[in-house]
Amino acid sequence: MDTGLLVAILVVLILLALLAIFAGRQRRSRKLQDTFGPEYDRTVEEAGDRRTAETELRERTERRAGFDIVPLEPEARTRYIEAWRNTQAQFVDEPVEATREADRLITAVMRDRGYPVDDFEQRAADISVEHPELVEKYRTAHGVAQKSEQGQASTEDLRHSVRHYRAVFAELLGDDDVENVDEVSSRDDEVIEERDADKVQRLR
Repeated sequence: MDTGLLVAILVVLILLALLAIFAGRQRRSRKLQDTFGPEYDRTVEEAGDRRTAETELRERTERRAGFDIVPLEPEARTRYIEAWRNTQAQFVDEPVEATREADRLITAVMRDRGYPVDDFEQRAADISVEHPELVEKYRTAHGVAQKSEQGQASTEDLRHSVRHYRAVFAELLGDDDVENVDEVSSRDDEVIEERDADKVQRLR
């Protein structure tokens, strides 16, 4: 075979191999983007480059695959919904403590379902695999709860924090309980708003 032709064939094969590698990376990147949504962009921004971020997201996925996540027993779900009702009602008079309790409820549900709960950042990373659309709400709510410990969060900040916790809480409880939690929370929101309006009227 002519040497020039052989070199040309080798060059073509190398280019095809490189294209296949590139296409494979693109497919993996798109899959991670589809899976993690905004969390993908956040991780890229924090990591500083796409490759490091994608390695971290794949490691999250592999770590999550090693967990034995189980649904809550019906009795446990009922107990947690009642606990949420009490926490939401508590917000009227004790917003800081209610926010703390909302954070504790999230952690308790995660523990009961089989998630490791020792570290907040790891908890957030773990739930981002299945709930990427909620993890930023979880981080925001937790950040407000931390600020409240130093007296740096307003009542409105705390209200938004508890609402974010509600979204995460309902999702962790399971699809069957989302409507129950929303129903309780919406009703209690109305009570809170009425009482807040009464307080404003008295101040006038």
